[in-house]
Amino acid sequence: MNKNVNIASKIAPVMMAFFTMGFVDLVGIATNYVKSDFSLSDTAANSFSVMVFVWFLVFSVPTGILMNKIGRKKTVLISLFVTFLGLIIPFAIYGKTSMIAAFSLLGIGNTLMQVSLNPLLTNIVSDKKLPSYLTMGQFIKAIASFIAPVIATQAILYFGNWKLLFPLFAFICLIAIVYLFFTDIKEQAVGETSSSFLKCIALLGNGLVFLLFAGILVHVGIDVGMNITAPKLLMERTGMPLSEAGYATSIYFLFRTFGCFAGTFLLSRFSVRKMFIVSALLILMGISGFYISNSAMAIYTCIALVGIGNSNVFPIIFSNALSLTAQKNEMSGLMVMGIAGGAIFPVLMGFASDSMGSQTGAVIVLTVCIAYLVFLISKIKGVENK
Repeated sequence: MNKNVNIASKIAPVMMAFFTMGFVDLVGIATNYVKSDFSLSDTAANSFSVMVFVWFLVFSVPTGILMNKIGRKKTVLISLFVTFLGLIIPFAIYGKTSMIAAFSLLGIGNTLMQVSLNPLLTNIVSDKKLPSYLTMGQFIKAIASFIAPVIATQAILYFGNWKLLFPLFAFICLIAIVYLFFTDIKEQAVGETSSSFLKCIALLGNGLVFLLFAGILVHVGIDVGMNITAPKLLMERTGMPLSEAGYATSIYFLFRTFGCFAGTFLLSRFSVRKMFIVSALLILMGISGFYISNSAMAIYTCIALVGIGNSNVFPIIFSNALSLTAQKNEMSGLMVMGIAGGAIFPVLMGFASDSMGSQTGAVIVLTVCIAYLVFLISKIKGVENK
């Protein structure tokens, strides 16, 4: 009993850190408000997402090296502090430049956290229980992604200021910092061998690795693209105000959360290849539906289909990539770098929408992304989750 209580006391602050990991997904609803507040074009507004996700390309591997030197807990604490700084800027100083700085800090903090938080969990629970706790962490992270648009909408409805979302999340982040700081977690010693950019990039010489890396890029492109585009589709097609259309992002993350939770059970029963086929088909159905959907209910249905379909794409591609090499650390760093797709495709979506004068342009870019995932089906192997 005492042992379980001791583990629970260490798990709680780590799970709170997982919750703060989801704060980065507020970029979707924030981008829509920034666009409205500063009268920006879709291209300019969507470029803000670059400030969040480009840092995965820059800092993923260096974070692993830093973690080897100072430890996992300290790296997570640094990530939380950087996230905290990113959250307090928009409420203190609100302008285009300050928002670029805020989004950059959120992206850097999230990169540090993505690389260090999961390994920290391995110092608390056994290998046998690790998958279930990792799933719990992702589930808790998704809750933060889900509630961010809801809080922003309620803040503007009741207080006339959507930016109240930032100090609330900053306060939660501060609690997570203090909680984790005073939690004693013994870490395993790390050897001298560390990853490097060259070791990671060299893996792209394998054709299949390159295809899987591109799969991560388009998966995150769909994720962030839906986060930003869904409210715009509702406003354009139904005339819905942003204060109501913002709920579209929550619906996407609600069904993505449901899909993630269901996937933890389904992946233990079915091969990852079958799950990938179903996932790709659901996304294809949802994105195809955007071309003909003009009612709120039809658009919401399409958003839900994409949310469920895109929920398990990352772990499937990730597990396939890890099965290809004994260089697990280097492959892991490379796949995390693929999250930079969130900095590429939203910009293309904004450019396409501005060029066509319609969100159909963004949908076309999303279609290219899902077309690639359909192509990738033939490359996915039936790796079983054990």
